[in-house]
Amino acid sequence: MFTTTLARPQGTLPLDLFAAIEDLKTELNAVILAHYYQDPDIQDIADFIGDSLQLAKAAANTNADVIIFAGVHFMAETAKILNPDKLVLLPDLNAGCSLADSCPPDEFAAFKAVHPEHLVISYINCSAEIKAMSDIICTSSNAVKIVQQIPKEQPIIFAPDRNLGRYVMEQTGREMLLWQGSCIVHETFSEKKIVQLKITHPQAEAIAHPECETSVLRHASFIGSTAALLNYCQKSPTQEFIVATEPGIIHQMQKLAPDKHFIPAPPQNNCDCNECPFMRLNTLEKLYLAMKNRTPEITMSEDIRLAALRPMQRMLEMSV
Repeated sequence: MFTTTLARPQGTLPLDLFAAIEDLKTELNAVILAHYYQDPDIQDIADFIGDSLQLAKAAANTNADVIIFAGVHFMAETAKILNPDKLVLLPDLNAGCSLADSCPPDEFAAFKAVHPEHLVISYINCSAEIKAMSDIICTSSNAVKIVQQIPKEQPIIFAPDRNLGRYVMEQTGREMLLWQGSCIVHETFSEKKIVQLKITHPQAEAIAHPECETSVLRHASFIGSTAALLNYCQKSPTQEFIVATEPGIIHQMQKLAPDKHFIPAPPQNNCDCNECPFMRLNTLEKLYLAMKNRTPEITMSEDIRLAALRPMQRMLEMSV
């Protein structure tokens, strides 16, 4: 369990945060959407837990008046893009994303201008400004499926994750022009340490997210999105897994397959670098205060929202 001490008088927080959050959900007609990489307490209080594609669909279909997005900034932006008339809250506005930050809008606009004949497919892990410059959005769950639907003669820019782009190219046989962005968490796993774990745990299967580097992916018996990894662990007869993605997912793996053993893939250094520092900024305390104070709110210009909505809608249509 991960905890964060807030620089606030303890008296501002109720003794039972779970009960207080449930009361606020009723009062606000609110829904809590949480990513698999969140603190276990947040996962347990959430109304819906999922990967980026699942969360985008949940945000598109909710009847709630208020969306509390327990994830990172681009995820809450996605919810706002799909729900302009709803109040969308993010427990901590500093919960950004290294991958999204690796694709500055002005630099990407210049890159795109040099290749005007290319269709732009952007991974959902990007800012609203990048989505607005894209033709289609994808997630790690549907990237291969979406690229396979594009005519072979159509050149493609894939942004911002080079590792996911490289994986999609291998799976589809399509050449794509890759933006050289990456996730600090998924690039930190140690190939050497994973090999050592496979030696000491010979019955274990290594499974990995496609944002990992090729050197890690080649040791994985299964590669997929967080939702796909979770589903695979439940169905596989294997009893032990080495998990090469953010270890927050292991909370759900242990809940859904309690008889199995899950080992987080280690980073290259002796640190907690396999944990996303941005995801961990959200805490149960901050989530409660966001609901109580109706802030921090996600906002954006209507021009950006509408431009970003079009490729999001194309993704949802192509993912049916």
